[in-house]
Amino acid sequence: MVFICIGVYTISNSGFDVFLLVIFGFISYLFIKWKCEAAPLLLAFVLEPIIEQNFKRALQISYGDPTIFTKPISLGLWIFGAVLLVLMVLPVFRRKREAAFQEGT
Repeated sequence: MVFICIGVYTISNSGFDVFLLVIFGFISYLFIKWKCEAAPLLLAFVLEPIIEQNFKRALQISYGDPTIFTKPISLGLWIFGAVLLVLMVLPVFRRKREAAFQEGT
């Protein structure tokens, strides 16, 4: 870790970059501890600017009217995304609920 900090400091001569290194190192430690996969995070990091640009473009075309996203195809994608989000989050809540009931008995 010391060599990494030295390398970052010698490249930019900035203490702020070393501070960012420590912060992101801590965040990555938390992700490893929480067993988060790196591939979806990297994919989201790469695709986010493209998605945001096209979202803004769609709102500009519709003059800021968000009901453009209620068309059949886009509504289907919104529902599909919401279902996937619920399916990802539901097991976490179920585990916490089961753990709370086991502690109470």
